[in-house]
Amino acid sequence: MIDLHYWPTPNGHKITMFLEETGVPYRLVAVNIGTGDQFKPEFLKIAPNNRMPAIVDHEPLQGGAPISIFESGAILLYLAEKTGRFLPKDIRGRVDVLQWLFWQVGGLGPMAGQNHHFVQYAPEKLQYAMDRYVNETNRLYGVLNKRLADHEFIAGEYSIADMASYPWIVPHEKQQQNLDDFPHLKRWFHAIKQRPATARAYEKGKTVRPEVPPAMTEAERKVLFGQTAANVK
Repeated sequence: MIDLHYWPTPNGHKITMFLEETGVPYRLVAVNIGTGDQFKPEFLKIAPNNRMPAIVDHEPLQGGAPISIFESGAILLYLAEKTGRFLPKDIRGRVDVLQWLFWQVGGLGPMAGQNHHFVQYAPEKLQYAMDRYVNETNRLYGVLNKRLADHEFIAGEYSIADMASYPWIVPHEKQQQNLDDFPHLKRWFHAIKQRPATARAYEKGKTVRPEVPPAMTEAERKVLFGQTAANVK
């Protein structure tokens, strides 16, 4: 059994997508990031960066004490190696998946995240910041579209690289991106959306957060965007 400390955000959806694809037994532990659950001492013990998702594997492959893992890319890699699924065993295939996994965690996720922040959440609408991150998101969509022109999935076969990227494309309209401008990406996006495991993963999110409020409260804004080093002591 794996405990998944989770909230239905793009990074959270990555892990439920993998777990639903593989059928690994897991238990959702809600981490309400709007109320500050991510700063609780018990959560910081397994996720020192006070960010979800994080997992605790109570039955690691080599036995012994439970293993805790934080950071979504590290979790996907750990689960792929544990199950032998969605990560090629040959060196070339493995490298291909890993470089695109790291492309997502180092590029698409952070840049789209800043896009979300300045376009949707920032109290001041700073045109330079909005243009910077909307344009960079657009560039990254272009990179992915070019890759998918001659690949069914990002690294050939469906893999953890796809599971990492897909949730960050789901909010494409909020990111001010038009999928019609990226036909290969659009084809890939709908292929993943139609997978039964993807649908189940997104339904899991509704069990911990049935409704998404229309706007962020001031209290939530302070929790999400007003933290300093004092919050991790």
